[in-house]
Amino acid sequence: MPATVIVEHGRIAAVQGLTDAPPAATLHDFGNLVLLPGLIDSHVHINEPGRTEWEGFKTATQAAAAGGVTMLVDMPLNCAPETTSEQALAEKRSAAQDKAWVDWATWGGVVRGNADALAPLVAAGVPGFKCFLIHSGIDGFAWVDEADLRLALARLRGTGLPLLAHAELSGPVDAATAALNESGADWRKYSTYLASRPDAAEVDAIALLIRLAEEFQTPIHIVHLSSAAALPLLRDAKQRGVPISVETCVHYLWFAAEEIPDGATEFKCAPPIRSAANRDQLWAALDEGLIEFVITDHSPCPPDLKRRDEGLWNRAWGGIAGLGLALPVFWTAMRRRGFTIDRIAQWMAAGPARLAGLSGRKGAIVAGADADFVVFDPDAAWTVGLDDLHFRHKLSPYVGAELQGRVIETWLRGEPVYQHGQFPAEARGEEKVRA
Repeated sequence: MPATVIVEHGRIAAVQGLTDAPPAATLHDFGNLVLLPGLIDSHVHINEPGRTEWEGFKTATQAAAAGGVTMLVDMPLNCAPETTSEQALAEKRSAAQDKAWVDWATWGGVVRGNADALAPLVAAGVPGFKCFLIHSGIDGFAWVDEADLRLALARLRGTGLPLLAHAELSGPVDAATAALNESGADWRKYSTYLASRPDAAEVDAIALLIRLAEEFQTPIHIVHLSSAAALPLLRDAKQRGVPISVETCVHYLWFAAEEIPDGATEFKCAPPIRSAANRDQLWAALDEGLIEFVITDHSPCPPDLKRRDEGLWNRAWGGIAGLGLALPVFWTAMRRRGFTIDRIAQWMAAGPARLAGLSGRKGAIVAGADADFVVFDPDAAWTVGLDDLHFRHKLSPYVGAELQGRVIETWLRGEPVYQHGQFPAEARGEEKVRA
């Protein structure tokens, strides 16, 4: 609808009909372009401190701004030290000084043996915690089993903070991988990698997490759901009132296994991209509300770690780089499926804000919220090129994608942080600590 948004001191003072601006106001008229709330990506790997050769606050937050994202929540691994203690959090905060073009926060980490570190991290203001139920790829971020989960959930019970979980169990993965190796499977084929991460790994992990969420009555959030086979379990749990929530990724809604070339390891992620039929079921679950929202899981690495020259899926680093592209990719897919543009605000702003404890402050164009906006042209047609990648390494499976919709401007707390391909000279992003 046509509207006038009144901004005072970096916050939204009022949202009203298309009326004259107050006499003292500076008017910004965006014509027929769409004004969306600043998007929130609650699942990114910034990798700083310690691995800035992979990514970093400057490049990650500029990529975010170019894609209409005004708030990032960083994952506690792929940095060094991992964010599993109050001291590590202090190092993260120091590393971010004067380098963030958008606002940010960071999840704390739950790893084997750090249960006593959780209360100090809660007191320090993290919005929640992240754990892995399978090897994370980072030795310093140890995966947890049921006994570890019980220790952590006992500490988190009553805080209201969510425990985010990478929901794959190693048993089905190890068994499938061993069988493939024994049969002499070709690891250049995407079908081999897909078979090595079976649906059962996700389904069994999610069954465990549902059981614990119900027992401890503590919110558990399933990150990057890939397997539609887990949807009946999640639907039943939600109907019973279990405090369980779930996200999926843009790449699971855009790509399909049948379309991935053999050896194209830039597509590697865990859990894997599954079939087109599986993708359709994820879209239906999103429409239903069973899946609450969509994020990127932006997880970049130096190009050599993708081992593109070898094309061996079992040797390449996993993770898809897509920060800054999610909005146009997602909108293009939404249009093809007949969804209206207002649902972007639900799925890419309000939902992640709720998980991160930012409702009322971020993720909506309402009075009292931060004046974070995306000026979006929903009809612009373009093709993703290397110059459109603002993150550190110009490697992404989205290169060459033909899209509709482009971010024209991004505003953070009433000031532009991206305009027509340009960034302001100074970073003005802030950490948003849980209130």
